[in-house]
Amino acid sequence: MTNHNKIEVVAAIFINDKEEVFCARRKNTGDLALKWEFPGGKIEEGESHSEALIREIKEELDVVIIVNDFFLTIDHEYDNFSLKLHSYLCSIASGSIFLHEHEECDWIHYSKLDMLDWANADMPIVEMLLKSR
Repeated sequence: MTNHNKIEVVAAIFINDKEEVFCARRKNTGDLALKWEFPGGKIEEGESHSEALIREIKEELDVVIIVNDFFLTIDHEYDNFSLKLHSYLCSIASGSIFLHEHEECDWIHYSKLDMLDWANADMPIVEMLLKSR
């Protein structure tokens, strides 16, 4: 059995009034280079999920968010690490999106979400969003 790093992260799901979902594409580095994902990041010691999401989204996208409802938790094993991903439906309270950590971003209609090359851990979120419409 391989000794994996275990990482616990949070991810934000933004949906606009046109039924478009915010998607971010990773930079061309690391294990998940150029994969699409829901933005977020690692939970630091002592942080709640909401606190981590608010901090991470401010760092990555330069916007202030409101964490609304829990959506889904995923446990996923990658080759080099295992991930526990907690996703939440969120809304942007203030600011304009500016990418600090991602290659590109887009607002994609629900019906086209499965056309992107998603990180494997994010796929269950995509599948649940597709089923919910």
